[in-house]
Amino acid sequence: MDSRDEQALRAAKLYYESELSQAEVAAEIGVSRPTAAKLLQHARQRGFVTVEVHDPREMGGEVAQRLVEKFAYTGLVEVRVVQAARQREEELLRELGRMGAMVLSEHVQDGQLVGVSWGNTMYSVAKCLDHHAHRGVEIVQLKGGLSYTQSSTNDIETINLFCQAFDAFARTLPLPVIFDNVEAKRIVEQDRHIAHLLELGRRTDVVIFTVGATTKESLPLTMGYLSEKETETLVERAVGDACSRFFTRDGEIALPSVDERTVGITLDDLSTRPTRILVAGGREKAEAIETALRMGLATHLVVDSVVAAQILG
Repeated sequence: MDSRDEQALRAAKLYYESELSQAEVAAEIGVSRPTAAKLLQHARQRGFVTVEVHDPREMGGEVAQRLVEKFAYTGLVEVRVVQAARQREEELLRELGRMGAMVLSEHVQDGQLVGVSWGNTMYSVAKCLDHHAHRGVEIVQLKGGLSYTQSSTNDIETINLFCQAFDAFARTLPLPVIFDNVEAKRIVEQDRHIAHLLELGRRTDVVIFTVGATTKESLPLTMGYLSEKETETLVERAVGDACSRFFTRDGEIALPSVDERTVGITLDDLSTRPTRILVAGGREKAEAIETALRMGLATHLVVDSVVAAQILG
């Protein structure tokens, strides 16, 4: 620690513990008010101070209960509703990631297989995970993650952070999620190692995943897997995807010819896993999230308050 650290610590204790104003802190330690503010910021950046807001609406509340009641027939048992201060993507992802990490940590037990998808939301969850000592946990990648473009899935980074959090062993799928043709996919799936990884995905005890809205800008459609015609057809037919399996408003496969080339857990297999944690939010995903709930893909839901209200009508 240097002198600035020590000064920042003194300022932080005066401000947070003694409850002095910034002006009073400045006078107490003999600096200007702007300098006092910078010292407080420095204390937070160095990790000397952490601020947590405990929102009781996240752990229950009327909205969460109404969602559980509405979709109880599909197997939904718990909903956590996050309250982002602003509907900015980075803030929403941070809140979804924080709560998603909390819910997952409550359900992982020693010796379990934990299935993980990828995407911006899953990466946010991974970055929010705290370390929990476990034995015998295996993190299973639920779908391939190689990209043919500069679009990054952060799949390996996500898996590594999950493994660090749960002292787990990684089971990764070093493949693209969608092959060029069915024959190539079938040949690859005959490989003993790949077949074993896919079987582990079907046997997972806990899965955590997200859903995406189907637009031309969505990650699965910008990774070089699909032809222009396939992309246009999916944008027209699909409302969303889960684990890169595109579905319609009726919960049907949007484009079977693409689904047949997709590597990873199917929607049918996903819906049979004992604990299924869906983490998703943002206005553009509301219809995809509601459809996924009607399809019975989730036992636990982490969603933002705006989407929750849209789903409830």
